[in-house]
Amino acid sequence: MIYADNAATTKISDVAFEKMLPFLREQYGNPSSQYSLGVIGRRAIEQARQQIAGAIGAEPTEIVFTSGGSEANSWVLRSIAELFIGEEIHIITSCIEHHSVLNACHELEAKGIEVTYLPVDSCGLVSVSDVKEVIKPNTKLVSIMLANNEIGTVQPIVEIGQCLHEKGILFHSDAVQAVGHVALNVKNLSVDFLSASAHKFNGAKGTGFLYKRSGLDMRRLIYGGEQENGTRGGTENVAGIVAMNYALEESITDMPEVDKRMKTMIALTVEGIKRRIPNVRINGDSYIKLPGMVNLGFNGVAGESLMNLLDLKGICVSTSSACTSGRDEPSHVLMALGLTEQQAKSAIRISYGRYNTLQDVESIIVAICTAYNKILGADANCL
Repeated sequence: MIYADNAATTKISDVAFEKMLPFLREQYGNPSSQYSLGVIGRRAIEQARQQIAGAIGAEPTEIVFTSGGSEANSWVLRSIAELFIGEEIHIITSCIEHHSVLNACHELEAKGIEVTYLPVDSCGLVSVSDVKEVIKPNTKLVSIMLANNEIGTVQPIVEIGQCLHEKGILFHSDAVQAVGHVALNVKNLSVDFLSASAHKFNGAKGTGFLYKRSGLDMRRLIYGGEQENGTRGGTENVAGIVAMNYALEESITDMPEVDKRMKTMIALTVEGIKRRIPNVRINGDSYIKLPGMVNLGFNGVAGESLMNLLDLKGICVSTSSACTSGRDEPSHVLMALGLTEQQAKSAIRISYGRYNTLQDVESIIVAICTAYNKILGADANCL
């Protein structure tokens, strides 16, 4: 099998897996317990909190552990609604956000909160000037993702953040696709909240974190005990948190080498496919994007058909976000770029990870060309 859908999830790294095992077996105590078996778990959580904070330029008290990015995104938006209850609230986001943001915004609209959905250009970029133009006196929060999960476009977060802080407006960024893949520092980004999910950078599923700038209030997410400083009750996922810590450390250490290799593999993939299928289209920005992702459109061919034929060959790619796959509707991200419904449905996303090789690239190129010609009923040499 060749796995090239790392934007959906990643294989847990050997280091992360080995580090989490003791907390599933020998050191399985509840971290809220006072005896030594519990204290071991508590110390592991706090060590992870300290190291993860250092990795993104935060303070340990600014890191809250969650079940993943969707929880963190929803939590921030709901908290804003509850913090300013009784006031007129205006929220700004973009039309290409992850559904955990968009659906949360739709729920808030149903409760009378005003939401502005910013457009993007043909590359998927939000305009800083557009953000400035739609700010109102009652704008309480702006939520713009750092990197898109379908096309990989990286947004001008620094410029947006600086603009918002000058006006005293809170800024949240869904950085699920970016953390562990691009160098970032929350202070330099000027964000107040930032969401991350471990399984996107070779950690375990079901674990993530939210950066919350010191001094900001958050409404309690889960009632129960006093875990996570009283904001999220429930026994912590010690094994997952430990694995996330080591996965992030490994990703950051290896980032320069992996980044270079990812860019090479994407360039070879695009070049190889274009040589065989000249009318292939790159969706999104070709340069301001994540290093290991590319979204390609194939005129006259359904992306789902391509994906299914590749699956028969043991190659995993996707047609859209994993959260929306299976629906018979075009990607909201691709439609926002100005594509027609047919063009949007002709796309596949290839996202490489640390375990992919140049041999995988060649196999994918040949397989895509073969599948494409099979669907069109054409006869072509794909080698």
